Amino acid sequence: MHLHASRRFTTGSALLLTGLLLSACSGGEPTAGDPPDVRTQSGQSGAHAALSPQTSQETPQTGGIPGLGPATRAEIPASARQAVVVTGDGPDEGTGTAQRYIREGEGWTPVSEAWPTHNGFKGWTDHHVQGDRRTPIGVFGLTDAGGHEPDPGTELPYDTGPAFVARGTNVEGEPLGDAFDYVVAINYNRKPGTTPLDWTRPLGTDRGGGIWFHVDHGSPTQGCVTLPKPRMRELLRWLDRESAPVVVMGDRAALAR
Repeated sequence: MHLHASRRFTTGSALLLTGLLLSACSGGEPTAGDPPDVRTQSGQSGAHAALSPQTSQETPQTGGIPGLGPATRAEIPASARQAVVVTGDGPDEGTGTAQRYIREGEGWTPVSEAWPTHNGFKGWTDHHVQGDRRTPIGVFGLTDAGGHEPDPGTELPYDTGPAFVARGTNVEGEPLGDAFDYVVAINYNRKPGTTPLDWTRPLGTDRGGGIWFHVDHGSPTQGCVTLPKPRMRELLRWLDRESAPVVVMGDRAALAR
C-alpha cells in the first residue's frame, strides 16, 4: 500500500516559480532553480560517499552481488534491502546496464532482467566535478523522487510540477523531451530528504549537481543515469523507502575493486 503516494515536499512550490530547470544532464552552470547532483554529506569521494545520516554508520552487507569487489561491497550498508547496480560498459563509455537486487538473508537476488542505460558522455569518475560529463562512481542512497508527470505510485516522497520540464539539449544537441517526466535523485553531493530540485551542494558547486535517474533521451548524459520511460515507472513503483534502497554504480573495473 503506497502510504507516501500523495506526499509532497514543502520546498517544491517555491522552486517551481523559477520556471527554468537546468541539470547536470542539460549542461550549463547551476542557477537558483537547478537540482543538485550533489552527493551526500560526508565529503568523501568515489565509492566512499555516505548514503544518508541514518545508514552511513551501519555495518555493511558484504555478500552476493556478482561483479562487485570487496571495496564496493563494503560500502553497501546492512540496512539496504534493495540495490540498483548500474554497470558501465567501460571507464570512458556512456552506455551500460542496470540490474535490480533484493536482499534476502545474507544474500542478494536479482529482480527481472537487466535494463539498458546511458550514463555520462565521457564515462565514469572517482572525483566528479562540474562539467566533466562523467558519472560519479560509488554507492549512494535513493531517498527522493519527482517529475513532470504525476506520481506513478512510488513509496518515495515525490515532488511534481512544471519546473521538471527539461528545457536543455542532450550532448548531441537534441531536445531533452520528456527526460524529467520521472526522476529519482541519486544522493551524490545533495541533501537527502529534500525534493530533487533542491540545489544544496554540501561539497560545493564545483563538485557538480543534479545526478539523477531519469527518462532516457537517446544519448549519453552530462552525468545522470537514464532508463527507458517504462523502466523509470517500474523503478519508481519498485523502490521501497523502508528498504533503504541504494544505487551501486560505476564501470565494470571500478565496481570490481
